[in-house]
Amino acid sequence: MNLSLPQSPSDADWSQFLSAVATEFGCTTATLHRLDPADQHLKLVAAQAIPPQIIPLIQSIPVGKGIAGAAAERQQPVELCNLQTDTSGVAKPGAKITQVQGSLAVPMMDGTRLCGTLGIGMLLPHDFSEDEKQRLMIIGREAAARLLPAAV
Repeated sequence: MNLSLPQSPSDADWSQFLSAVATEFGCTTATLHRLDPADQHLKLVAAQAIPPQIIPLIQSIPVGKGIAGAAAERQQPVELCNLQTDTSGVAKPGAKITQVQGSLAVPMMDGTRLCGTLGIGMLLPHDFSEDEKQRLMIIGREAAARLLPAAV
């Protein structure tokens, strides 16, 4: 895995990083959110292949809501084998517009500090393996410290 990490929270290369992550996992869609500690919302940093009508819905996600919010709240991977048929209530109803089926979101952790979330999606149903979940968690950990400024 040779992903080039952006060097700072303001670096515009997060979109390239996200594209490389999606390619690494054979995914079509991907999202990267940064935690805003002021309001405990995940703020969209970069997105790949997300329909334009969905972007306003994912600009700011409360921790605990939707797939990314659930991953942030639980501080562990959240997976849906088929978002289109899921009845767990984790995915928001608008998420089906993406046409994504297999979906995985992980928290981006810098030690015990939540920095954001990283999500990937496939257009086919997919059960992510433990190896895939761990690989995405590792990528998220490696990028987490660069996503947020150092804690004060």
